[in-house]
Amino acid sequence: MKNLILILSIVLLFMSCKEEVTSETDRVSKAITSKVTSEKSTLKFRTLAVNEINIAYREAGDPKNPTIVLLHGFPASSFQYRKVLAQLSNEFYLIAPDYPGFGNSDFPDAETFTYTFDNIANTIDSFLEQKNINSYAIMIQDYGAPIGFRLATAHPEKITAIINQNGNAYEEGLGDAWAGIKALWKNRTKETEDALLPAFSLEGLKWQYTHGVRDIETVDPDSYNLDFLRLSRPNAHAVNLDLFYDYQNNVKLYPKWQQYLRDNQPSLLIVWGKNDAFFPESGAEAFKKDVKDIDYNIYDTGHFALEEEGDAIIESIRNFMRNQNK
Repeated sequence: MKNLILILSIVLLFMSCKEEVTSETDRVSKAITSKVTSEKSTLKFRTLAVNEINIAYREAGDPKNPTIVLLHGFPASSFQYRKVLAQLSNEFYLIAPDYPGFGNSDFPDAETFTYTFDNIANTIDSFLEQKNINSYAIMIQDYGAPIGFRLATAHPEKITAIINQNGNAYEEGLGDAWAGIKALWKNRTKETEDALLPAFSLEGLKWQYTHGVRDIETVDPDSYNLDFLRLSRPNAHAVNLDLFYDYQNNVKLYPKWQQYLRDNQPSLLIVWGKNDAFFPESGAEAFKKDVKDIDYNIYDTGHFALEEEGDAIIESIRNFMRNQNK
């Protein structure tokens, strides 16, 4: 009889523990499912007509939360921020436009839209005004830097913070990979233009994503394949050569942007891939000359640092943005 009671007690205890474990497992599973579903459900792919140009953009998160405008580089699009949009939309309102001629935005003819950084920045400025976005942080990378700094110098009161992933504003930040473009600036001829055409090939685009990374398998092949498809459109090479040539006007504006940094001391997060052949670590280091307080983070990776170091960078962004909004 005593043995029977003992056995029944053990069985009841086991069943109780099992129910508790099952209940806790279900709770965690539901929480994870709810979080993932919530993050996925907020991402929208939209377009907005700006001066008769349809600007495509990715939007995620609650507009009541702090806003981050994600400004992409060359030869990319808002696709480069897919990890940021997926992981930070639970705390922040994220908006990532494609520039005219990039991504899924309209590709207007060069006769109707002059491809300069001034014009692209004006278009993005108008886009943000139409979206009624008047207070925002900017995340800049590559081409996103000259776009973002034009927004910042035009509207310093609107910029709440700058998140900088290999976005240059100093001559010492122009790496060896600029040699061909600098030759174009000095003398634009068919010869100096043709010397740059390999940058638009699939091999050249893949190099931009994979150079300097530790593990090539962390780079999504869709990135450079999508870029190659867009750069294979008629007149795409000519338009992008125009932007290469116009980039020298960004360099001329560096002193103005540096003055903005000195005068405004914006909250600045540096998340920089140190192996970038275009914008090496010296470009990140240069910001210390003008901004007193920097959240400074350097990663052992390349130009598109989010590909290999996305999780670490996104965690840095989350912590940085939380500190801005305490």
